[in-house]
Amino acid sequence: MVEPEDLRALLGRFPSGVGVVTVNAAGQRLGLTVGSLVSLSLDPPLVGLAISKDAAMHELLREAGGCAISLLAAGQEWLAQHFARGVPPIAMWHDVATEHGASGAPLLVGALAWLECSIRDEVATGTHTFFVCEVRRVELGEEAPSLVRVRGDYGSA
Repeated sequence: MVEPEDLRALLGRFPSGVGVVTVNAAGQRLGLTVGSLVSLSLDPPLVGLAISKDAAMHELLREAGGCAISLLAAGQEWLAQHFARGVPPIAMWHDVATEHGASGAPLLVGALAWLECSIRDEVATGTHTFFVCEVRRVELGEEAPSLVRVRGDYGSA
């Protein structure tokens, strides 16, 4: 039997890119740091991400029907930590520079790139839901190293 702590320790050794998923569901904006973004298909353009069923983002993402994903650059560790902590909604956007995406979801200023997506499918996977997202818009941002997370720390690649 595989213990959750053992799997977490092992996967912690494998670097993952860091992004912030944002939504705007009927005027309620929310962001959540993720390291689970994966490319699924180029034609059609699909990406996937896993969101905990207990996260506030889970139901707001469903309600919004889509999201924006800001791929963070090295030096944006504070944004990754900010959106990973479960900041109360009243403080979520304090001192965070954003631009409005085409779908209304906030785009984090200074990111490497932004994806704007619509939800195409969902798959229940244990404690999470895997959302398959169709990419509707791509925009390149800063020319900088990527922010990555490995062994519990942030670095760049």
